[in-house]
Amino acid sequence: AQESLQSQSGWVPLLLALLYEYTASSSRWQPYFSLWQDFRSLDHPMFWPEEERTRLLQGTGIPEAVDKDLANIHLEYSTIIRPFMESHPDIFDPKVHTLELYKQLVAFVMAYSFQEPLEEEDEDEKGPNPPMMVPVADILNHVANHNANLEYSPHCLRMVTTRRVGRGQEVFNTYGQMANWQLLHMYGFAEPYPGNTNDTADVQMVTVRKAALRRASSEAERRRVAEQCQLEMVGEEGAFVLGWDEVLTEEELSVTLKVLCMSEEEFKEYKEQDGWEDDSEEEENSALSNEALSRLKTPCKKLLYDSVLLTLESYGSDLKAEQDLLNNKEAYEKLSQREQHALHVRYGQKRILHQLLELVQ
Repeated sequence: AQESLQSQSGWVPLLLALLYEYTASSSRWQPYFSLWQDFRSLDHPMFWPEEERTRLLQGTGIPEAVDKDLANIHLEYSTIIRPFMESHPDIFDPKVHTLELYKQLVAFVMAYSFQEPLEEEDEDEKGPNPPMMVPVADILNHVANHNANLEYSPHCLRMVTTRRVGRGQEVFNTYGQMANWQLLHMYGFAEPYPGNTNDTADVQMVTVRKAALRRASSEAERRRVAEQCQLEMVGEEGAFVLGWDEVLTEEELSVTLKVLCMSEEEFKEYKEQDGWEDDSEEEENSALSNEALSRLKTPCKKLLYDSVLLTLESYGSDLKAEQDLLNNKEAYEKLSQREQHALHVRYGQKRILHQLLELVQ
């Protein structure tokens, strides 16, 4: 049945196995599943009421990611999982193996599975390897400043310490260089500020386009910006990713700023030449470290500044309100765990965005 179980996620075979094994009293995996009496302890934002998700995570990118997840989960269950179960009534019962259980198992896989990395030569040709559950390897927590990591070998997995771990210290794995919004979305937690050195903030492409159109002072300028936005390198979707020390999508942002800040004459010449004649110098200078950001040309700085301001407007509260809440220990401890995690996601993103504002002022 392998072909009928193909899906966008590639997770369906594992999830079907989990549906069966988790509900089969005779499963040899019951000692493993007994660590989770139920999955209500998984508190991914996909399980939060929509109102709470919107209120606490507006502007972070998580509500949009959850909406996509839920749509994909419903689609996979209705078009692949349920038909497969109905064709195997001796093994599956849709009244037991419900959509709600399927959703909980998706979160379980998100939080506890492993994916063997592809070889470099396969990265462009193949999709990611399917996830797998590895009992015992999944007991370690994650922090950015970890002291162990996982090594794959042909016959086993090894959890190897990266520095000396003293008696009584916790051994921390790394789930990868993950921003707080990714940790909350996929694992249900966030690192308290300032622990996550891998934190990032996004500026959406549509926000940069909006900022460029807003600053156009005439109809002719608006038409030119609209035409610039049609170029493939500018695009309509996606986001520019900002880290603490540099722009992680440096080439994309550099090109986009340059195109959207062209004068009428520059844009006309660009179209006539069908692009830049020699990109070598541009590529050399495209690395957007924090220091390089402060040296951008004035029009590019202004467009980036306006784009960041628009991004900050998308949140439900400002940086000072978050700072006051973090500094007030009594008020912070009264927050629910969801509110605390969401606060750390919002605050880290806003700090990165405000840092960028200072660099391009």
